[in-house]
Amino acid sequence: MKNLLVTGYRAHELGVYNNKHKGIPYIRKAIESRLIPLVEEGLEWVLSPGQYGVDLWACEAAISLKSQYPHLKCSIITAYAHPEEQWNDEKKEYFQQLVKQVDFYSSVSKEAYQGSWQFKARDELLLRKSDGILLVYDEDNGEASPKFIKERALDKYMEEGYRYINIGSDEIQAAADEESQWQDM
Repeated sequence: MKNLLVTGYRAHELGVYNNKHKGIPYIRKAIESRLIPLVEEGLEWVLSPGQYGVDLWACEAAISLKSQYPHLKCSIITAYAHPEEQWNDEKKEYFQQLVKQVDFYSSVSKEAYQGSWQFKARDELLLRKSDGILLVYDEDNGEASPKFIKERALDKYMEEGYRYINIGSDEIQAAADEESQWQDM
């Protein structure tokens, strides 16, 4: 696998409203732990839809792995131009800093938000350009926005053998537990 789409919950779906939330490092750690063996097997690109939440935390994870795996590249491909314009200043600045650190940044539509068709076009492009998906999503906690990309990825898995990797709440909790064990030592 050369190209991996990484996506999942939007921050608000997890009750996260700023970058100081104590759960974010554990989500990033869970993503990193899944990326490392893939990078060691030949993963070259992490592709992100760039929405505030798992998408951007995955970019942070990929960027942090670059010191250990300099061949790893990261891209953000948004649905429309300047998605951060509607965000508060803290989120805007965070997004703009990440954009400076990724290897490729673009949007599927060069226009501002016009409709849900832009998200569908972005998802189709990302699914077409990737060999698999790493999805941070746990349906047992209720349906949320990742449900739609999951359905499309599973269809692609059935048709083409597209790789599907999931991170659920248990894996994130395990990352948190592991971290607390280190802090207790």
